[in-house]
Amino acid sequence: MIEAIGLTKAYNGTTAVDQLNLTVKPGDIFCLLGANGAGKTTTINIFLNFVQPTEGKALINGTDVTQDALKTKQFLAYIPENLMLYPNLTGLENLDYFSGLAGKKYETGEFEMFLSEAGLQEEAYRRRVSTYSKGMRQKVGIAIAMAKQAKALLLDEPTSGLDPKASNEFAALLQKLSQQGVATLMATHDLFRAKESGTHIGIMKDGKLLQTLTTEEVNHTDLEKLYLQHMN
Repeated sequence: MIEAIGLTKAYNGTTAVDQLNLTVKPGDIFCLLGANGAGKTTTINIFLNFVQPTEGKALINGTDVTQDALKTKQFLAYIPENLMLYPNLTGLENLDYFSGLAGKKYETGEFEMFLSEAGLQEEAYRRRVSTYSKGMRQKVGIAIAMAKQAKALLLDEPTSGLDPKASNEFAALLQKLSQQGVATLMATHDLFRAKESGTHIGIMKDGKLLQTLTTEEVNHTDLEKLYLQHMN
């Protein structure tokens, strides 16, 4: 569902992503670990067609994002570190608006069902998003992904700044989407959350994917040791 083939991006002689190859199948949660500047966000931005690759291909459901961006966006949902919603609209109104942009039409009861499945409390549905915590906004983002019927989910540090309870709730939502066959590519600094939530982990440094492993292959302690070895 999400695939990079020899993906490279250079800025003024500096290589941000260097010959990246990865595959995220339906149901996979692929966590990209790395320090700031490792190339994680650039990779996400290439798949979103925010940034054009210098070489290689970024494919969503087999379609090159640079060749047919509109088609690939039909399959995609994106949740960044700070999800941009309309603060003066309610959770329901934001969900209605963004799903409408994707060509999806639902009744109010169906929107409420999506928000409920995303874990948002019923009392918040009709409150302005300006009153929401970050965790609540991220839940609206998950509800938007559900309403769009997204098959690929791109996440850039989605749990940054969340308290442990909210982070755990977000991880549970990712597991639910995984069980529904959604392919997720998540850039994160959080080794613990990558191990707990992910099916696969990739360690990036200086634009290169140094190692890929399944989360079943490694425990928390060994993952931390492996990560620190690569960072030295």
